[in-house]
Amino acid sequence: MEFLKLYIKEEIATGIVLLFFFIARIITAKIVRRFAKISQTLEHRSNLVIKYFNILLGTIAVIAIFIIWGVKPQNVILVFSSVFAVIGVAMFAQWSILSNVTSGIILFFSAPFKIGDTIRIHDKDFPLEAEIEDIRGFHTYLKTKEGELITYPNSLLLQKGVSVLKFPSEEKEFTD
Repeated sequence: MEFLKLYIKEEIATGIVLLFFFIARIITAKIVRRFAKISQTLEHRSNLVIKYFNILLGTIAVIAIFIIWGVKPQNVILVFSSVFAVIGVAMFAQWSILSNVTSGIILFFSAPFKIGDTIRIHDKDFPLEAEIEDIRGFHTYLKTKEGELITYPNSLLLQKGVSVLKFPSEEKEFTD
């Protein structure tokens, strides 16, 4: 009982942070779902973006609670930088994963193309024309005319030139 009286300010502040966290999660989910409805985005894509925002909000809430309970900001930064360093060493390609996740979020909000569109990727080494089967958090599934299913990283879709084709080109025989 004495613990509750001794740390009443921290307990109230923690409750407020948690309240703001849950309210922010609800508001963010509604905004993303409304945007997805307007842009006619599939539900699983909007759920993926909501999950990313929830992770971000949760991290901010944990940092705020650490600071409320007297952990110095330098120590919080040290812990998180150490954790990210270990993750970076353990996963080696962390930048690539973060790049693809970030690209997936950008593709969600900018919506330059959608599932079902036929696109042409302008790559001098590997030009590609395919229909978009699905857009995920890390990669996009493309299906060629030959029926080949290609997994294409989202970061490359933002780096390469991409044309959305109104009518997919078909190989035609030309005669004189």
